[in-house]
Amino acid sequence: MAENPLLARYGEALDLFTERVHAIGPDQWDDPTPCTEWTVRDLVNHLTVEQMWVPPLVHESSGAADHGDALEGDLLGDDPVATWDAAAAAARAAFREPGALERTVTLSYGESPATEYCAQMTADAAVHAWDLSRAIGADERLPKPLVDFSVREVAPYAADLEESALFAAPAEAPAGADAQTKLLALLGRAP
Repeated sequence: MAENPLLARYGEALDLFTERVHAIGPDQWDDPTPCTEWTVRDLVNHLTVEQMWVPPLVHESSGAADHGDALEGDLLGDDPVATWDAAAAAARAAFREPGALERTVTLSYGESPATEYCAQMTADAAVHAWDLSRAIGADERLPKPLVDFSVREVAPYAADLEESALFAAPAEAPAGADAQTKLLALLGRAP
């Protein structure tokens, strides 16, 4: 049986981010990233916490309000790589659970189909893999299928992201820019 294309992209994004997390040097955790005011540790923590939310939201069908501040702050502990690996594995398993993508999840802004949540998580992991790559000096090229997926996901709401105060204003991509450059520009990143 063929793998669900959405789960394939999500897995690809997790694998890419995992590869970058495992490449972080011991002296790089406090280095800056393209994400304003975030260090490498802050960035990895952000993605780790995002993955920690997947099982309760998808598997248990609970919302953010049900968990108080249990998933806030720096949750990486003394072994950030192992914490990331465990969170990513649990999130992947939750989305792959039979029927998971047919569910509705309750996010901070309201109810959303699990497929939309998974798509947002995929684009987020892909773009943050680029951020982490830039921060640690790793290969910044993202796989084309993941870039194309992320552009389709982000383009409809990219202009609204700046209002969240979590994203910079979209930038103008240079003429003839490739898909990755266009994706980064949509999200206010200078390639």
